[in-house]
Amino acid sequence: MAPRYAPSLRWRLAPLLLSLQVGFIAVYGFYTEINSNENIHGITFSNFYPSLQDLDVIVFLGFGFLCTFPVRYGFSGSGFNFLVAAMTTQFAIILNGIESWYYRGKIRIDLKSLVVAEMCTVSALISIGAVLGKTNPVQLILIALLEVSGFVLNKWILQTLLKSQPLNSIMQLHIFAAFFGLTLTWMLYRKESEQGFEKEKSDHKTRLFSMLGTVFLWMFLPTFNSVLVDDAVRKMEAVCSTYLALAVSAVTAAAVSVLSSPKGKLNPNHMQTCILAGGVAAGVSISVIHQPWEAMTIGLTAALISTIGFRYLKVHMLLAFQCHDTLAVLSTHGLPGLLGWLAHLLLQLKDFDNQTMRIRFAIFHIGTLLTTITLSLSMAVITGLLVKLNFWRPTPDRKCFDDQAFWEFPHLAVLKYSAKKEASAAQSLE
Repeated sequence: MAPRYAPSLRWRLAPLLLSLQVGFIAVYGFYTEINSNENIHGITFSNFYPSLQDLDVIVFLGFGFLCTFPVRYGFSGSGFNFLVAAMTTQFAIILNGIESWYYRGKIRIDLKSLVVAEMCTVSALISIGAVLGKTNPVQLILIALLEVSGFVLNKWILQTLLKSQPLNSIMQLHIFAAFFGLTLTWMLYRKESEQGFEKEKSDHKTRLFSMLGTVFLWMFLPTFNSVLVDDAVRKMEAVCSTYLALAVSAVTAAAVSVLSSPKGKLNPNHMQTCILAGGVAAGVSISVIHQPWEAMTIGLTAALISTIGFRYLKVHMLLAFQCHDTLAVLSTHGLPGLLGWLAHLLLQLKDFDNQTMRIRFAIFHIGTLLTTITLSLSMAVITGLLVKLNFWRPTPDRKCFDDQAFWEFPHLAVLKYSAKKEASAAQSLE
């Protein structure tokens, strides 16, 4: 018989968080310094800090509200997202600064390093969306740290060995995170997923809050896609291209949602997840998009495959491959990310006049995708083997998607006590 209450994490979560935080403080104390050069590579505080604030909105508000759709998992969805983001960003700064530490003896921290760290954190937040509600906070912390380690390693391989541009290597985060999350949810599969978890449902209020998270992501994705573009002209192209792709994907998702509905009505799930597909696809191919029609075509195609994938693939992924994808990262990030990779290939080949250069770039581009997917799957398998250990006290099936497994609610305790007292009084009268 399954335990009635979720196991206590007192001797696992608290020691893990405190030990990691003390370790980070020690590393920052001995091996980091703040870069006081205000104007380096054209980056100044006044023109770069607003971009960092926009990324904060994406990380803490966008993904935080996005995870609140389960009717009894709002505190955990937003709270664990905040906890994971705060911890992972510190870790990503260290990982991204290892090369600087090796050559200079110090990890230099500036606005750009904070931005890159938060973009690495986004990859972790995407991945944990696939296992949301079925993992405890200890497992989420471990998943995020290992996923970011794998993503930073993938970024280093693409930039150092394959000579990929930094922007292109970082924008692979959608593909890396989606395949990592899908493999992880396959590794952590629960049979309860086949019938559907008892508490994995939403109501009008929670769905509205989750839609608010989507709106935050939709609004600030242009900044996300353009923040690492150095040239002012190219940055303007990236912002406009992302906005147009997002606008077209929102309209297309609404149209396809109505067409695919038996009753001809809008599906709120489509409007919540698939309207971001255009921005995701444009982000992966942002370095080669120069014309508005290119961005709009990518947005339309991304919304098509995302909406169709959400309606038909999510159920089949569960039944055929035992992948219970909670936040539909395959439809929101995986398929649009692959489309963006393909668009990047086609648009870049169009710009080459030499056939030999086209063949070389095609081989190189295919190599970046295979490297990203291979490393993503490998890290996900390692992570899955680690976090599925009983030592981490996994949440029982009946306590999945339930805030009460991890949070104190004194008013609920009072209500339960009152109800129990009334029931006892009624029995005594009988």
